[in-house]
Amino acid sequence: MSADGYRPEDHRMWCEAVALTLPPGGAFCGLSAAYLWGVDLLDRRTPVSVALPDGARRRRHPRIRYGYPRLAPGDRDRLAGLPVTTPVRTAYDLGRQASTTEGVVAVDALLGRRLVRVDQLREYAAARRRRPGVDRFRRALALADPLSGSPMETRLRLTLVKGGLPTPVLQFEIHDGRGGFIGRVDLAYPQWRIAIEYEGNHHRERSQFRRDIARLNALRAQGWLVLRFTADDVLRQPARLLALVCQAVQERRRTAPPATN
Repeated sequence: MSADGYRPEDHRMWCEAVALTLPPGGAFCGLSAAYLWGVDLLDRRTPVSVALPDGARRRRHPRIRYGYPRLAPGDRDRLAGLPVTTPVRTAYDLGRQASTTEGVVAVDALLGRRLVRVDQLREYAAARRRRPGVDRFRRALALADPLSGSPMETRLRLTLVKGGLPTPVLQFEIHDGRGGFIGRVDLAYPQWRIAIEYEGNHHRERSQFRRDIARLNALRAQGWLVLRFTADDVLRQPARLLALVCQAVQERRRTAPPATN
C-alpha cells in the first residue's frame, strides 16, 4: 500500500488489508461486519473484528481483534469481495454484548436498515437456545425497535424505559386540527402530548435551525410539550434527563388532553 493510500482511520482500508491474510473459513464479524453492511457503529480507533476457524493462527496487531466463534456455513457471506458474517449472525453477535444498551443499539440499527427482520432473529436465537449469551440477545431483541432513527435515539429511549417510564412511540406524526401534517417527532407520549427529540449536530445548521423553530412553534400551538436533548444529556447526565421527563409526565397527566391522531 502506498503512503498516499494509507488512511489510519479508514476502517474499510483495514478490512481490505486484513483480508489478504485471512485463512479459509475466516470472516469479518461484529462491528466490522456491521460497518461493511452499511451500519456504522464504530469510533475512530475501533479494531477490525475477525472470526477465525479453529486452529487458525492469529497475527498480533493492535488494530485487529480475533475470535474463534462457532460459525455455521450459513453464517458467512461475501460482500464486495470480502468474507463477512451475515446480517442475522452479525445482529446475533452484537446483541449478545455485556451492555444491553449497546446490544439494542446494534440490533436497532440493523433492523432500521432492513438488513434483518425481528422474526428472523427470533428464529435464529431459538435454534441456539443453549449457546452462551443467547439470553442477553433475547433481552436486547425484546427492547429493539426498527423505527429508531439513530443510535442516540435508541439510547435516549432506553434511558426512559430503564427509568420506569412507558415505552414511547417512535417517529410519531402530529397533525393540526384540520388534519394537516405538522411534523414527525423522534419519541412521543401521545396520551400526554409530550414530544421528545434528540438534537444531533445537524440541527446546528442555520436552515435546519429555522425549520426546527417553526415546527416547535406549530407543535406548541397544538398543545404539545417538546423536550429536546443532546448527546451530553443522554451520555453524561441521564439521571437529569429522566427527572425532566418524569416531571413533565406528572404535570401532563393532570392537565393535557390526549392526542387524537
